[in-house]
Parts: sequence; C-alpha cells; structure tokens
Amino acid sequence: MSRTSAALGRIQPSATLAMTGRVNALKRQGIDVIGLSAGEPDFDTPDFVKDAAIAAIRAGQTKYTDVDGTAELKAAIVAKFKRDNELSYETSEISVNAGGKHTLFNALVATVDVGDEVIIPAPYWVSYPDIVNFAGGTPVFIQGPAAQGYKITAEQLEAAITPRTRWVLLNSPSNPSGAAYSASELKALGDVLERHPHVLVMTDDMYEHVWYAPTPFATIAQVSPNLYDRTLTVNGCSKAYSMTGWRIGYAGGPQWIIKAMAKLQSQSTSNPSSISQAAAVAALNGDQSFLDDRNAAFKKRRDLVVAMLNDAPGLSCPVPEGAFYVYPDASGVIGKKTPSGQVIGTDEELINYFLDQHQVAAVHGGAFGLAPAFRISYATSEEILKVACTRIQEACAALS
Repeated sequence: MSRTSAALGRIQPSATLAMTGRVNALKRQGIDVIGLSAGEPDFDTPDFVKDAAIAAIRAGQTKYTDVDGTAELKAAIVAKFKRDNELSYETSEISVNAGGKHTLFNALVATVDVGDEVIIPAPYWVSYPDIVNFAGGTPVFIQGPAAQGYKITAEQLEAAITPRTRWVLLNSPSNPSGAAYSASELKALGDVLERHPHVLVMTDDMYEHVWYAPTPFATIAQVSPNLYDRTLTVNGCSKAYSMTGWRIGYAGGPQWIIKAMAKLQSQSTSNPSSISQAAAVAALNGDQSFLDDRNAAFKKRRDLVVAMLNDAPGLSCPVPEGAFYVYPDASGVIGKKTPSGQVIGTDEELINYFLDQHQVAAVHGGAFGLAPAFRISYATSEEILKVACTRIQEACAALS
C-alpha cells in the first residue's frame, strides 16, 4: 500500500535543498549558523518588476494563460534572445515554464527513453542526473577537474559520444564551479557535435548575466549555428533578476521539442503563474543597466571569498569566471583529524564538520559529481562572507 513508483526510486532528494533545511532547523533552535548552501541572490526583485506584477493583479490578469506562456512573454523572450545572444526564434519555438528546473525536466522527460544516454560534464548541478534517471535515461559523466578549470575538452566529448547519446547538457557559467566557457571553447565542442547529427544539445544559461570573464558571454547555438536546429537554449529570470520565488524559466529551440514540452506541461502543471509571467515581461523588456551594478558587487564578493579560502590551510580555490559560487578543492584536508579525533575521510564529512563545529554551511562536492571539494554561494553580504570564511579558516587550521 505504501509502495512508491520505480521512477521515484531512481532519484535522490536535492542535496542543496537538504542542507538549506538543516540550516533553517538550526536557526530555529537559536544557533548562529551562516548558510552558504542556497543558490539565491540576496538582492531584491527590482521595483519596476514588482510594479508590473501589481499592475497585472489590479488589471485582473489572474486567469489561466496559454499552457506554455503568454504571447507577450514569448515575444519578450524572442527579443531577449535576439538582443543578448544573436539567436532568432519564432514564438512557436519558445517554451515558458515554472522555473528553470521545470524547463529542464520537461525537455528531458519529453525526449528521453530507456537506454538513451545524456552526457553531463562534472561538476554538475545536482538535479541534472536525477532528472535523466527519472526519465529512464542513463547519465554519462565527463570529469572536468580543477586542473582544466572545471571544464571539459573537445577530446573528452568526442570519446564520450556513442550511438545511444541523446543529449549533451552544457552549463556556463557553471553551478557549482562558476567555470565559464569562452566562445572559442564552445566552438571546439560544437565542432565535435557537428560530426554527430543524432545528438541533441541542451545549454543551461541561467547565470548568463553573472559574468566576470574578459570576453563576452557566448552560447553554443550562437557560435556553432549549424547546431541551431538541435539546440535547446535554456534560461530564466531567477538569478539575473532576483526572481527565484517567481518561478519563471524558459527555452528557445526546435519546434518539435517545444511542442513536446507543452504536451507534457498540459498534463502536469499547466501554465506558469500569470502574475509571474507579467513580471517577467517587464524584467526582460525593461532597463537592464542595474545588472552591471549587481555584477560588480558579486565580483567583489568573489574576490573576497577566493582570497580568504586560499588562506585556509589545505584548501585551494580557483577563481570562477561567472555565477556566484566557488568550488574549492579540499584534497589537502582529507585524511586529517578534527580536535575530537574524527578523521575527515570525505568532503561530506568535511562540510558536516564545518556545520556542526563551526556553524557554517556549504554543500559537499560529491553531490556535484566531483570530489573532494565543496560549493559555497557568495550571494550574501561581504560582512557575512568575512565571518563565514574566517570560520572555515579556523576549522581548517584546527585539523591535524
């Protein structure tokens, strides 16, 4: 009677959300915990976006919309892709969903069968392999270690593709590492993919506007236009516009994939929130200049965190080129003992030590497919980050 489905058994709870739950529980107990596990900007949603949502409510825009997005929002997304990415889509090639995770879920569940392989570079966002597993596919991982800047090479991609490969899933800038592929690096991957016409390409560009690299942001359908007809370009409003709770993700891609996603959505969530869609129209069509100020703030925080973590004994923290995460290599502390005599054997034991003994929360690298490491989100104030990194320095210094 209590049996759950086989599909549910193929997935695990999100490690990032699980850590956030632990942090919240400790805070309710009055413990001074600093949570750096959640990938959420601390900036508020811009006022002009809020105003658009309030106006939509007052105008009675509170009914069902087209299942995969209003005409107004699809037009705004078409304009965004043209303006920012030099990609030309029709509104029939746009899907709007309840957050970026929902976009990825719809696309994979609608197109992946048992036996299909999905290539995922590691480290990866925790949900990628679980969504593939839920759909019945097989995740195939390519390791992109710190020595490669947490990126994969064209040679690695070529070696991983088989006749069963259905998708290659790219993410730049990356969650969890902040690694960002340059246009030339993407073109090298694109050259490989052009030789394998049976492979679909999905790119998660959610952190597009949190970018520090000296060269402009690029996406693979832009630099490899021959892949346009089999690339799904995924983005959303959550990170750039501080709209995580509004739940608007979107994608541009081949019409047959967009129709398949809409069919699935019609029997699951139906349309995203009508109010959130009105807000997203304002976000995408409005003044984008505030993004530069926020980027400058994120860059200062990045530099602070990288410097302080590199001063922690045993940690080595590369400098990320985008997003708001760092992914320090923790191999220098694995095998050491805590003051109580516990041996730190894994990065999960390390982050538990950070939380239990020094009241700072991170997410272990094993959850992202590349260990030993851990992810820290620096989407919070410099004051909080200084305290948190000092605690990590003290925690590492106490190991022997």
